Amino acid sequence: MNNSYIEKAEEAILHTYNRYQIVLDRGEGVYLYDVNQKAYLDFAAGIAVQSLGYNNKEYTQALKDQIDKLTHISNLYYSVPMAEAAQKLKEASGMSKVFFTNSGTEAVEGAIKTARKYAYGKDGGTDHEIIAMKHSFHGRSLGALSVTGNEKYQAPFRPLLPGIKFADYNDLESVKALVTDKTCAIMLETVQGEGGIYPAEKEFLQGIKALCEERDILLILDEIQCGMGRTGYMFAWQEYGIEPDVMTCAKAIGCGVPVGAFVLGRKAAEGSLAAGDHGTTYGGNPFVCAAVSKVFDLYEKEHILENVRQVGTYLTEKLDGLVDKYDFLTERRGKGLMQGLEVNGRPVGGIVDRALENGLIIITAGSNVLRFVPPLIITKENVDEMLEKLEGSF
Repeated sequence: MNNSYIEKAEEAILHTYNRYQIVLDRGEGVYLYDVNQKAYLDFAAGIAVQSLGYNNKEYTQALKDQIDKLTHISNLYYSVPMAEAAQKLKEASGMSKVFFTNSGTEAVEGAIKTARKYAYGKDGGTDHEIIAMKHSFHGRSLGALSVTGNEKYQAPFRPLLPGIKFADYNDLESVKALVTDKTCAIMLETVQGEGGIYPAEKEFLQGIKALCEERDILLILDEIQCGMGRTGYMFAWQEYGIEPDVMTCAKAIGCGVPVGAFVLGRKAAEGSLAAGDHGTTYGGNPFVCAAVSKVFDLYEKEHILENVRQVGTYLTEKLDGLVDKYDFLTERRGKGLMQGLEVNGRPVGGIVDRALENGLIIITAGSNVLRFVPPLIITKENVDEMLEKLEGSF
């Protein structure tokens, strides 16, 4: 049955993904099932999206209820879900203003525009620069691609946005060396995801924050993958004792519906985008905002952050044990339930393929890292099951 659906998809869908040869049909808890009813323990969560797992009854009921009321009205009007979702996101972050988007990429676009408008408001110039990080990933649109520090993704689509410079992640001096009077923002992921699961070092992030305050530069933190509880904090930067001027988020903020947001601190909110500067037709519609609002409710009700800290510690210990046990595993990196194992001496894709055969879904990050970003509801027993399937794949 798999093959017939795969053939139909390949005939109709533009081939920009090399998809695994399974057709997923439904999910329950932390398991996915294909059309042949084979079960897969999911340690990818739709690339860090499905934090509440699959078929959470309260979440799906909230969406069903909203469908019966209203799905779209445009941003010319207010809606109850938009107001509630924005207030909950504002309170969770402690920041000032929210703009809802359709995706993480669009949130990054909004963050870039915020930084440029903030600088324009100060000096009227249009030649401002942004410092981003090597090996970063911020999205596939031309703007987001411009601040993505990976030549492989950028090369076919040049020219990109001008005025983008790339520093070395976790090297404060390399950032300082690029700062000029034209610098309007420094942008980075609090934990690099696609680049190989690299958390920011505390001294590095605090140093960048101090630099931004000193030079009146906006600090943009990309929390699209590492935010919404994945590291054991609602947003990863909250562990570091700093606050960004702009934060981008998406993925788990909606747990499956297409929604993102960029969130502004007071300084950025008061000095950047104004009426007419930015917009979106679908962004923040009642349907997706009903999802966002319910996600925040369920995080509190189901003690998601506490579970991440407990199970994340257990997962960390177990992955460290694998590094000690196997010579081809050279390092574990990450925080909470965002972890990576660096693989050397054998193709990481082969491990992922064999894991899939064994009923385990994991994905890669970069060219040689196994990435573990499971639903945030997993248990220690799920970790044990994952380890058994993973070692069988080795």
